[in-house]
Amino acid sequence: MRCGVETVHTIVVGRDAMACRFEIVFNLIDNDIATTIGAAALDIIEHAEEQISVYRPSSEISAINATSAQIWIDLSPDLFQLLLLAKKIHTQTNKAFDITAGPLIKAWGFLQRKGKTPTPEKLTKAFACCGMDNVEFHERECKIRFRIPDVEINLGAIGKGWAIDKAVELIELEGVENFLVHGGHSSVRSCGERGLTEQNTPSKGWPVGLRHPLLREKRIGTITLKNKALGTSGSGTQFFIEKGRKIGHILDPRSGQPANSVLSATILADTAAEADALATAAYILGPRHIDQFAPDGSDVAAILVVQEDRTGRLTVILANLDNDLFVPDLTTPGLLVIDAKDYSDSS
Repeated sequence: MRCGVETVHTIVVGRDAMACRFEIVFNLIDNDIATTIGAAALDIIEHAEEQISVYRPSSEISAINATSAQIWIDLSPDLFQLLLLAKKIHTQTNKAFDITAGPLIKAWGFLQRKGKTPTPEKLTKAFACCGMDNVEFHERECKIRFRIPDVEINLGAIGKGWAIDKAVELIELEGVENFLVHGGHSSVRSCGERGLTEQNTPSKGWPVGLRHPLLREKRIGTITLKNKALGTSGSGTQFFIEKGRKIGHILDPRSGQPANSVLSATILADTAAEADALATAAYILGPRHIDQFAPDGSDVAAILVVQEDRTGRLTVILANLDNDLFVPDLTTPGLLVIDAKDYSDSS
């Protein structure tokens, strides 16, 4: 029997993958256990990148994109389930989320990170290859094929979350209860609690800051996560300027044009894959179609940031979110926080 109180340490392990920094934050007594489990979980994330990266010719996704127009392709069961989830969210969001938008991403130059508005002819050609209707699923045998040539799958809007979910699964199997995993801060999943607050009282979860979409050094507020995932979409870092106009990298697959309904969209869901995908859809659909990604009374919550045309003021729209879970940053001037129902009534 041990005497005294054992000290709980906050231990962070991290690694670069998927063009960002992944970190796992543990609250544990044993540093060695955190390091060992964290390294194994980060290995899982690296393996996920090897499966789904379109930048790696040897990845499973690259093989699918290269040959699925000719033959049925066998998928690993976990990747097949991810594609089924993507198909489900595609339907739920009225096609706003679409993993077959790869040709559009290429046409706008975002895959090569050399953004440029495509010619109408180039855009029409890319648009013809998009759409989940062009992907055929064989669920019993975990196979897919493309109905037409030049279809391409790109999992950039759901892949980080999926990798985080796989890492969380491994950590939970090791019996760890209190930890948080994030990829570049835009994809987050929390389990259990952080520990004591600054007031030495038990926390309700993990506090996660939400960046201001226009002022990178500021936050719009802090959200408390407990056994939930968070995904944020925005074009604050990936964009190009053309003729004085900022053109972001998130494209509406239904029109082929850059989305501009909101400045940023944050989704809270049970899994990080779901949160990431729905955040992308929310960014495209905006607050007027909130029922397609965060229906009233559902387990999915949303935080949308819009800029009012007349005043330039930022409005933070909350849906299905308890008031005590989101604390706005009072140092940010002109910030209005409103419930989605009230925003709908006033718009």
